[in-house]
Amino acid sequence: MTSTNDMLRNAMTIDVEDYFQVSAFDSHIARADWDKWPSRVERNVERILELLDRHHVLATFFTLGWIAERHPALVRQVAAAGHEIASHGYGHQRVTHLTQQAFVHDVVRSKRLLEDLCGQAVLGYRAPSFSIAADNLWALESLHQAGYRYSSSIYPIRHDHYGMPDSPRFAWRPWGKAGVLELPISTVRLCGRQWPAGGGGYFRLLPYAASRWALRQVNFRDGQAGIFYFHPWELDPGQPRPAGLGARTRFRHYLNLHRTAVRLERLLHDFRWGRIDDIFLGPV
Repeated sequence: MTSTNDMLRNAMTIDVEDYFQVSAFDSHIARADWDKWPSRVERNVERILELLDRHHVLATFFTLGWIAERHPALVRQVAAAGHEIASHGYGHQRVTHLTQQAFVHDVVRSKRLLEDLCGQAVLGYRAPSFSIAADNLWALESLHQAGYRYSSSIYPIRHDHYGMPDSPRFAWRPWGKAGVLELPISTVRLCGRQWPAGGGGYFRLLPYAASRWALRQVNFRDGQAGIFYFHPWELDPGQPRPAGLGARTRFRHYLNLHRTAVRLERLLHDFRWGRIDDIFLGPV
């Protein structure tokens, strides 16, 4: 078996949002009611920080501006631990639901807010629900103009809610050398199709061995650094459950929440990890 010392370093990323903010709950929890739901993001992120510290791993935290406003000490705590602070937008609105003017306002607002809190430049952005695709690539130029250096917003898979399956699997610049660097979540090529290899719900729904195999394909067969992601609420089986959710939504959101932490422990042990900016941008 190859030792971890022989592996490429992969990027560990966390999308910092609370359980009631996921896009699948949009029709069940009004945005105006978010403050009425008990927040669990602080304890969940603190648990992640403890987990990363045990494995001596630094990561990138794509953080909602809405969360940062209400939990400023949490943002400072993450930054003080040596992790990268990046933007997940302000209010978890899909880019497909925003005009270009509204999108620019959102990404500038979140960038300034996070920079004021953490005292470091915010270089990266991830669109909620990977909602940048072929019909709104203008968003990447807007990110460049807003001062971002990279995006991790285009998922090169076929999915019922997002995806751009024909886009490149690895780092690329849609607008040339002067534009932002797009860093897709990792995928594996199998049977003529691209399959998820970088976490999210697939990490919970499938056996751990499937994720380990897929990421090893990215590292050893493709010779590329992987990009993995998860959410703080995925470590929280005790989170409140909204009424009226459909069977598919319940299955996707709640299955194997009690197994996520153990699987993350194995993942952090089996691969080498780092921050996105350190791996893909080099010295800033």
